[in-house]
Amino acid sequence: MHRILFIHNALTEFVRLDLEELRKHYDVTEHYEKSRYINPAALWKQVQEHDLVFGWFASWHTFLPLLMASITHKPSVLIVGGYDVAKMPEIGYGHQRGGLKKWVSRRTMRFANRLATISLYSRDEAIRNAAIPKEQVSASYLGVPDQFGSLPQGPRARMALTVGNVDRDNLQRKGHEPFVRAAALLPDVKFVLVGNWKDDAIEHLRRIATPNVTFAGRVSNDALLDYYRRAAVYVQASLHEGFGLSVAEAMLAGCVPVTTGAGALSEVTGERGLRLNSAGPVEIARGVQAGLAFPDSARAAIRARILEEFPMSRRREQLRQLVEPFMNGHNAN
Repeated sequence: MHRILFIHNALTEFVRLDLEELRKHYDVTEHYEKSRYINPAALWKQVQEHDLVFGWFASWHTFLPLLMASITHKPSVLIVGGYDVAKMPEIGYGHQRGGLKKWVSRRTMRFANRLATISLYSRDEAIRNAAIPKEQVSASYLGVPDQFGSLPQGPRARMALTVGNVDRDNLQRKGHEPFVRAAALLPDVKFVLVGNWKDDAIEHLRRIATPNVTFAGRVSNDALLDYYRRAAVYVQASLHEGFGLSVAEAMLAGCVPVTTGAGALSEVTGERGLRLNSAGPVEIARGVQAGLAFPDSARAAIRARILEEFPMSRRREQLRQLVEPFMNGHNAN
């Protein structure tokens, strides 16, 4: 069985899903790189022991593995589409703003034999911000597993839900602060923020929150699915999104998506749900109110959008197309 060295710096859900799919067909070694301080000799040995290097995101953790693969003509595949290709100085986000991070991410992308993004928007960012020739990068959407099996039945709570790590960067990038402030304008609606508390941003949010806001913190997968089943509306007031997996998961449960048009969010939601004109509290409150008025009969079409456009079977085939050519006698030269 062909061996793949799978490099990542955080086992987020979409990274875990790719790892799981690849393990069904290949002998995969997971390499979690949580620090910039690595053991080059051990890493070199790992690269040499595998047939292909597969990396998620172009940054410090993938730079050396892909450099080593390039030097020794080992094939490599790199998935990008977030902080690595973003350039948003207005919110202090993205490696392409300049400096050493820009150089590292660009060099890493150029080491890869196959470069793919997770949306059309991310592909355009790689071309525009990282100067990647358009013929050298492709777009392959994430797959979204259906953990519900069918549209959840029963009445929906007057609840607006959003999901994401709670940290200083995400106060604006994920729209957490305006989401919390919007709750004051709809006191009869429950606003729930689910996500791991990473720094003191949670204290700031608590100070500005009204009694109808719940900070759930990090929850189990079962608890998260239960929130999706009960919420009437899912809000994603982001200023940047490479894809928007939580939006897609919520839509599978029949939540009405209320989102900005940032990044790839319109690619995920299509014509379903509601589009915000801005990420401000007043606009979010307006969107939530409109989402609560959606008829239950619309939820089936919202769910169908994700089933049709982002099935795991399509992601599985796209991963195979990225990897398999190198497993059938094609080298990295």
